[in-house]
Order: sequence, then structure tokens, then C-alpha cells
Amino acid sequence: MKTTLRGIVPPLVTPLLDNDTLDVDGLEKLIEHVIAGGVHGIFILGTTGEAQSLSFKLRCEMIKRSSRILKNRIPLLVGISDTSVEDSVLLANVAAEYGADAVVSAPPYYYATSQAELTDFYKKLIPKLPLPVFLYNMPTHTKVSFAPSTICRIAENPKVIGFKDSSAGGAYFQSVMHEFRDRPDFSLFVGPEEMMAESVLMGAHGGVNGGANMFPKLYVDLYNAAVAKDVDKVRELHAKVMQISSSIYTVGSYGSSYLKGVKAGLSILDICNDYLATPFNKFDREHKNKIREAIAKLEL
Repeated sequence: MKTTLRGIVPPLVTPLLDNDTLDVDGLEKLIEHVIAGGVHGIFILGTTGEAQSLSFKLRCEMIKRSSRILKNRIPLLVGISDTSVEDSVLLANVAAEYGADAVVSAPPYYYATSQAELTDFYKKLIPKLPLPVFLYNMPTHTKVSFAPSTICRIAENPKVIGFKDSSAGGAYFQSVMHEFRDRPDFSLFVGPEEMMAESVLMGAHGGVNGGANMFPKLYVDLYNAAVAKDVDKVRELHAKVMQISSSIYTVGSYGSSYLKGVKAGLSILDICNDYLATPFNKFDREHKNKIREAIAKLEL
């Protein structure tokens, strides 16, 4: 990437018509929606994009369609997380072919790795990648967290240009930022939107926030207020983000409530379909009405 990435980079949902059919019209409306909201890039095929539930064919189509819709207007980041180095490289090659700017990789999941094994995995993977890479910390799903010292070792390779943390651990993320205090060229992004503003106030480069699928301008405005250190504005907008978190992401007793809520919200906003890939199901009418009520109360 030509410059250090900063700002709001939504982890885009993957609009679906069925388990293996992309909602192409919905994808175009979604991308145009977030661009109109002022976002600084998009990240496809991450956790919010249901990447691990999608076929390899569908992931490749998502890359191709997203690139053609974007037309290089903002940076495109592509998730390549896999337990296999070879499959990660195959997906990265597709991303490079269609003009992506960088790839994003979480640790291999299923078996938990040691920090030494994690370092070795990336020493094998990174030289084979055709694009710069962001490391992605998602310990709830991978059963391992990058130690700050491990990130530093992996980032000795100049192809590693940033880090996204979705651990929701404030002290942990602060320790990572401290380790990279002399690396202004290394992008540090936070996933949980509930801590985006405070992280940016303390020096983070931005947020990869799921709610920006629905309300991109809100998150961009909050980011800009944090950069400007306008604390009163931060408080005002952060309250809206917390309202989204507490009302849209908590409907139903599901591990997937966040994802169901975001997709239901996008459907209610008439942006894209709310179909979820197996093993999940979209909200029924009762739960969707609760999302509708929550959106109305936001007054955005």
C-alpha cells in the first residue's frame, strides 16, 4: 500500500441469496452505501463476512465482484485465513489478480498453536504472498492470541504492514501499541467498535467495525472526532455506537447474534439480503421486528 492505512474499514458482510449464491445486487448496494458514508477501505472475507462458512468458489467470486464494483476507489483488503498455507496463498493470488491492496490473515484455527509455531507458520506463509499482509487477532475463534513480542518478530518482514485486534482486551491492545510506538508506518486497527474511539484517542489508526456496514457515516464521524480529540463529540457519537451494540447485537441468545443483527439491519435498511450461510439461520419475524425497533430508536 502506498500510505499507512487509517480510518474506518468495515468488515463487509457477504450478501447471500442461498448457501452458495452471492447476492450481487445487494453487494453493489452495500459497497456504494459504505463508500457514500465516507469509509476509508473495505475488508472482505473476515469473520463478519462468514468466510469460513463459504466455499472456496464463492470466496473467489466475492473477491472478483467486490473489486469490479470498487474500481480502485478505496483500498480493498481480503481475508485469506485458513489452516493451510497453500490454500491461503491460492486465495491471496486471486486477490492480487483482481487488484486487492492487501490481505488479512488470522492464525490457523482448530488446533491451538504455541507462539513459536505461530511465528513459524507466518515465516512460511508470508514469503509466498503476492500482497502486503495484516495480521488479525481473533482469539475467541482461533484459540490463540498473538503475543506482542510475536507480532514484533513477524513484523520484521516488511510485507507485514499492520495488525487488527478483535480480542476486546483494552490492556492487551495498549501493549501492542506500545511495542509499535516507534513504527508510525505500521497500521494498528481495533475490531470491537465499543473501544474504537478510545483506541484512536490513544494512537490507534482506526477501526474495523461491523456496525459501519449499516451506519458508515456514524463510525467515520466518530473516528474523525477522535482524531481531532473533540471529546464532547466523541461522547455524543460513542453513545450511539453503544446503543447499536446493546440493542442490535444482543437480540436472541445466539453466539451469532451480532452477525444476525447486522444482516437483519441491512435487510431492514433495504441494502442487501439477510440470508446467513450454514450453520446459521437469519432472524425470524419476531427477532427482526426487535431489530427494526432498535434502528428506529437510533434516529440516524
